Amino acid sequence: MGDHPVDTGIAASLTETAAAVEAILDAELPRPAGAEARLFEAMRYSILGGGKRLRAFLVRSGARLAGADDGAALLVAAAVEMVHGYSLIHDDLPAMDDDDLRRGKPSCHVAFDEASAVLAGDALLTLAFELLVDARVHPDPSVRCGLVRAMAKAAGGKGMVGGQMIDLAAEHGGADYELIVTLERMKTGALIAFSCEAGAILARRGGEFRRSLREFGRDVGLAFQVIDDVLDVVGDEAALGKTVGKDAAAGKATFIAALGVEGARREAAALVERAAARLDGLGDGAGPLRAFGEHVLARQR
Repeated sequence: MGDHPVDTGIAASLTETAAAVEAILDAELPRPAGAEARLFEAMRYSILGGGKRLRAFLVRSGARLAGADDGAALLVAAAVEMVHGYSLIHDDLPAMDDDDLRRGKPSCHVAFDEASAVLAGDALLTLAFELLVDARVHPDPSVRCGLVRAMAKAAGGKGMVGGQMIDLAAEHGGADYELIVTLERMKTGALIAFSCEAGAILARRGGEFRRSLREFGRDVGLAFQVIDDVLDVVGDEAALGKTVGKDAAAGKATFIAALGVEGARREAAALVERAAARLDGLGDGAGPLRAFGEHVLARQR
């Protein structure tokens, strides 16, 4: 597989979207005050001032392609980032992946304590749904309910949480390729797929259009995780902002264990190619999503 240089256009778009979503998160997250101030400090510590906001970019790009309101899309993007932030807090806990470093700084349970980290994650998850049902997202309650239903499915037992359970159960178990694909489509891919199709929900675009965005997200989300597994082996800890080499040490079921580094890179490239094909027929507006696939292959962090 050849080199995949990062497109400067998508880099600028990622930066611009990250700043816009950061501003919304800062406004929506509670300010530390009252007897529960420590909870709010832990929430803000964990979600502000870091993260690539890739899921937010997908929400916004899909919404633009669908013709949805950009301001509404950014609110949905912020809700997705809250759910993602909650999952990272809980993933890092000693009972889960037991990781002390996240986004280049101590994990939430290290900076605060385990109980505060659990509660901060819980509060971020519930705040995300509170934001989704806000009338600013869409004047039609049925559209907001559609977003809630789709994100709940992506985040719950048949999505992200279920994938984490499979991940924990598969440690040191010699998981085969099919099981690894299943767990990663759930743990990582489900929320990415929702991020891609959220714009279609906002714009009331169903049928093949929504399905194409969702399937693009499923494929590119799996590619993202494949590259994540590669970076855990060959990546630079300072650049990644998280501990490397922990997957193998913990006996995690990864694409590296199943395919090796080069095999995993080939798999990621095939997934991105398939994801791009999902966008055929959706018009020139799909360009940012296509560029995102190449960005995934070029990831160094």
